[in-house]
Amino acid sequence: MKEKWVVSAKGADFKAIGEHFGIDPVIARIMRNRGLTDLDEMEYYLHGDEKDLIDPHLLKDVDLAAEIILKKVKEQKKIRIIGDYDIDGIQSTYILYCALKRIGAEADYVIPHRIRDGYGMNEHLVTQAAEAGINTILTCDNGISAIDQIHLAKELGMTVVVTDHHEVPYIEENGVRREKISEADAIVNPKQEACQYPFKKLCGAAVAWKLVQVLYEQAGIPVSEADRFIENAGFATVGDVMDLQGENRVLVKLGLKMLNQTQNIGMKALILQSNRKLGEIRSGDIGFGLGPCLNATGRLETARIALKLLLCESEAEAAVLAQEAVDLNNSRKLLTEQAVEVAKQMIADGGYENDRVFVIFLPDCHESLAGIVAGRIREAYHRPTLVITRGEEGAKGSGRSIEGYSMFEELNKCADLLSSFGGHPMAAGFSLPEENIEAFRRRLNEVCTLTEEELQAKVVIDVPMPIGYITFPLIEQLKLLEPFGKGNDKPVFADRNLVIERLKIYGPTGRVVQLTLHSSSGAKVQAVYFGDPDNLRLPLEEKYGKVVADDTMANRCVHNAALHFTYYPEIDTYYETPRVKLKITGISA
Repeated sequence: MKEKWVVSAKGADFKAIGEHFGIDPVIARIMRNRGLTDLDEMEYYLHGDEKDLIDPHLLKDVDLAAEIILKKVKEQKKIRIIGDYDIDGIQSTYILYCALKRIGAEADYVIPHRIRDGYGMNEHLVTQAAEAGINTILTCDNGISAIDQIHLAKELGMTVVVTDHHEVPYIEENGVRREKISEADAIVNPKQEACQYPFKKLCGAAVAWKLVQVLYEQAGIPVSEADRFIENAGFATVGDVMDLQGENRVLVKLGLKMLNQTQNIGMKALILQSNRKLGEIRSGDIGFGLGPCLNATGRLETARIALKLLLCESEAEAAVLAQEAVDLNNSRKLLTEQAVEVAKQMIADGGYENDRVFVIFLPDCHESLAGIVAGRIREAYHRPTLVITRGEEGAKGSGRSIEGYSMFEELNKCADLLSSFGGHPMAAGFSLPEENIEAFRRRLNEVCTLTEEELQAKVVIDVPMPIGYITFPLIEQLKLLEPFGKGNDKPVFADRNLVIERLKIYGPTGRVVQLTLHSSSGAKVQAVYFGDPDNLRLPLEEKYGKVVADDTMANRCVHNAALHFTYYPEIDTYYETPRVKLKITGISA
């Protein structure tokens, strides 16, 4: 897939901004590229902390929800938390369960089994709760779409409190949208139209934490005690791929600080078993290491393993559970690679070349992997991708989108073909009769309005920065921009016509390329590229021909072959004397 490189051209007086904050103009430019327009926004971005967190009382129904729960505790009524099997659901359940125990509640939890129970608060779990004498159901990271299930719970005499962050389901009549009415006794979700909470992008664990703050306040417990859960809310914010903007950015910064000093025995064990170190955990370690291990328990076994790990009080038991989570994640990786290869072969052989939206039926793929496979295919082809598997109760699918295509909105246009659906603009889950799959594929493509330009992957370069400009102080200042993730991508730098002076391929699978590069001004730098060496070979061949490409790839770098590179600079401390090293992210002729 050929990428289009474009330079972000948002203007500002970068020198003046740099002087105001005592930062390099490069840092000022990146902040402007992240949509920040005034000094107050930039101050919040650079230095936002606990004092900048938003008042939880602004959440609709949060005081009512706390009152209901405290009343049930005083009446010694049984409360059951119904969570979800992903990172956000696991952390949400942990937060609420610990908090309910702290206020003396008779509480337990159920995390649905992905395959046996499906997502969220289903009728089976409601009737189970009634049979167990549960008086109150408290949801987290789900419940906003459970209209029928909540109706059943009310018919069975139960109280229902919903905490969620997903899109509110709606009915559209004559072009007017109206939120579906739920019979829940209280609903805490910032996405409700009537909710005055100014920041709408909280994850489910953050919503749960906000409720706990109010709950502790009403129970006469110091609200500061709820701060222990910032670690979990920050972890879930990264793990659930929420935008790292506004309050989320502050939550993750605070959460990472706590995570690096965590007292949680299970989390310590997971960090150790994942070959990471306390004090060095960054957002990428959650997104690509620790988080997937928690997720893998809910994908291939049961998320109760992950919750048991977080609640564990024995180091020996925690080590066993953490290793199980790591092993499950390794199995998940292998199964994912196999499914991705099958999907790519289907695209190559199955007449998908004119589809702007990929709908891929993988009947033998483990249904829990559909979303991951969809994400990998989306990355490879820059197309909205929906992967459907054959489940025990019919076809189930998961979708991952690109910018400019709201997966949730587009599924609404196919509601008559689906049994159920829900999600976000960038991701969604759904089920449908297997016989509707081809009609579903046709419909999504017929109503798709994406243009050819929108379907071409773009690499937005933050700063075209000559390698000679890079210094240790600048690299240190780049840390001010962290945490990186969705909505606050790691900056992309670029330099043109860098001559390849040395090239060597390493690694057990030959996917590590070490380079020495120099510019026309004489600046020299070490660099590393993690990926397919053909991504270097092909632009070399395009620009210079096969002989030069073969020589250069064999480390016969006698041709002064030069390419354009995107990169991120880091400090390499492997050698006795630290040095600048580039992590290459893109290559072009």
